[in-house]
Amino acid sequence: MKILYDHQIFVFQDYGGISRYFYELMNVFKKQEDIHFDLPLLYSNNHYVRKTGFLTCKPFLETINFRGKIRLLNFINKHIEKKFLCKKGFDIFHPTYYDPYFLKYIGDKPFILTIYDMVYELFPQIFSSRDKTSEHKKLLASKATKIIAISENTKRDIIKLFGIKEDKIEVIYLGNSLCFDVIEKVKGRSSEFPQRYLLFVGNRRVYKNFDTFIESISQLLKDDKNLYLICAGGGKFTPSEITNLEKSGVINKVTQCSFDDNILAQLYKNALAFIFPSLYEGFGIPILEAFSCGCPVVTSNISSLPEVAGDAAEYFDPADKISILTTVKKVIYDHDLRYKLKYKGYERLKNFSWEKTANQTMMLYKSIL
Repeated sequence: MKILYDHQIFVFQDYGGISRYFYELMNVFKKQEDIHFDLPLLYSNNHYVRKTGFLTCKPFLETINFRGKIRLLNFINKHIEKKFLCKKGFDIFHPTYYDPYFLKYIGDKPFILTIYDMVYELFPQIFSSRDKTSEHKKLLASKATKIIAISENTKRDIIKLFGIKEDKIEVIYLGNSLCFDVIEKVKGRSSEFPQRYLLFVGNRRVYKNFDTFIESISQLLKDDKNLYLICAGGGKFTPSEITNLEKSGVINKVTQCSFDDNILAQLYKNALAFIFPSLYEGFGIPILEAFSCGCPVVTSNISSLPEVAGDAAEYFDPADKISILTTVKKVIYDHDLRYKLKYKGYERLKNFSWEKTANQTMMLYKSIL
């Protein structure tokens, strides 16, 4: 069985959950005898494919940024991809994102589409009116042989928002990439981190509910002189975020940092709790990352988050500031509760792995041949 992947997400992301998902699939498949794959990729600055021993591509002007750089990188790789599509030397095509360019070349070959979330459909106000992602996603969903949804919640959203039949959609959960052998290498703690802190991970777009979260815990941060908030990733604070932090009186209690896997593991490992106040998630990989590092999880009680975290987290209503504050305080000031959440997280994590993700994906591939 031969699977053809494409360049899309490895052009648009240097780091990120979707490119990591496809990298982890291929990383498992390369060890299997009954499945082979191609990823035609001439140039990419993606961290995951660049570190593999099974994919070869060249960096693309890493130190030079200019307008149209991504479009040019996409154009070059798409030209290579089209040649592979036209040769038809594969059994199944699995695009890595939603550009429908391949429809005119694929002929009668089946293709699988993975849908990660429905953020574009549920929060259209945060995207440009010129953005065609949702339109393209809906088109591909209608034409795909099968759809992979990364949670039951995402599956329900696809059915509701796109009108796709239930039997066309297969739910396959994601895995965790912060492996125990990485965490074991993390000794002590960085002197740059405060002794007591809460952890927020990832981007801070509207649906991540960051501003409401800050307003909810601002008095807690001011009252507890030794408590801080670290925001890992997501880029530097925007002017509006700085204004909100200043208005809330916690500008000196909240910091932002970048990370690699070792730093991220250390941040999870030493945090009082990981807080995930999102209004919506397609899955929620940071929950699994926190579990793997023994970090107590406090998260929203909506979308896919209870589905992933199960009984290993404490939940709040993300629209209710009192609910957020009360739940956070309950966890950080109760040592026994944090200990219980830590070990429930370890148990819950056993339900998720990239090997399981890849094996279920392979079974789906086989089912359509």
